[in-house]
Parts: sequence; C-alpha cells; structure tokens
Amino acid sequence: MNNLFPIFLKLENLHTLIVGGGYVGLEKITAVLDNAPLALVTLVAPEIREEIRDIAAANSRINLIVRRFEDDDLLEKDLVIVATNDKPENKRIWETARARHMLANVADTPDICDFYLSSVVRKGNLKVAISTNGMSPTFAKRLKEVLGEALPDNLDTAMEQLKAVRDMLKGDFASKVDELNRITSVLTEKKKDAS
Repeated sequence: MNNLFPIFLKLENLHTLIVGGGYVGLEKITAVLDNAPLALVTLVAPEIREEIRDIAAANSRINLIVRRFEDDDLLEKDLVIVATNDKPENKRIWETARARHMLANVADTPDICDFYLSSVVRKGNLKVAISTNGMSPTFAKRLKEVLGEALPDNLDTAMEQLKAVRDMLKGDFASKVDELNRITSVLTEKKKDAS
C-alpha cells in the first residue's frame, strides 16, 4: 500500500542541496529545475559533469562546490538529494540530514528516503505527480507518457475559466465548493450508452 503523502513544494522559497555531480546528479538537478526553474540549488561533488556546469553557468541560483561533501554543507539547506555512487557515504549523509531534521532523498535507495521524486505530467498549470512508492521509476515514466498523451493541451483555458467562476461565486467556502463540484461534475460523468 502506498502511504506517501503527496505534496508540491515551492522550491524557489527553499534551498536544495544536491550531493553528486555525475549522471544521477545531472538527472536530479534537471528534474528540480524542470519543475521549479527558480529553485535555489547548491550542488557539491569532487567531479561535476560538464552538462551540470553548463546549467549552472546559465542560472545564477545554482551554486557548484567542487569537493567532497562535508557535514557543514547541510547548514542553511532545507532539502537534500543525495546522488553519489558511494552507498555507505549516501547513508551517512542521510543519517546526518535526519539528525538535523532535514528531509533527504537518496537516489536508488528507497529504504532510506524521506521522500521520492515523482514522474510529472505537465499541461500548462496542471501538474500530475506519479508515485510507485519507490518500486518502479520506469513504470512511472511510462505512465507519465500515457497520461501526457491522454490529457488535452487546452486544460489551461478550462482552469482559467473555473478560476474566474470561483472568483465570482458568493457565499461561504462550503457553498463555493458545492457549486464548483456541480459545475465540474461533467468531467467525471460516465458517457451514457447511445442505444
């Protein structure tokens, strides 16, 4: 059973630390910036891929530190993503972060993750995050492709119209929710058999 609590973070208001500058580090910083282009990120690693250097050169909110991780790198950070190929060090970093009450994700090690990075379908302002509870990121990526093709591209127009309706509604919160539920019920109604 998937007991994860889904949440969307405003990473532009937080400071994310990524430990690792290889291919997985590139994957993680790309995922962060694809979802939160204004995220404040520090990446620390003794070796950093050229693609990561290029990303940092084009983004003043990315800070690269070329050396091994030190415990003080956790100071003034809110979130940690560990992406090195040194499993014992990854676990040690996770334990150090946890001792400081920080949330940490350790790539490819679900047992010592406080959160997972999800596959994300984006259609304008709509974001659908997909979790397999750490069991199969590949399955999540495939489902992302299916949902991406299935959802129409003009969802932003519908959401803008619903926001305008919500802004015009009178009454208390509950009555507004009831009216919006009535208006959007067409989205979940089964098509009636034409026969």
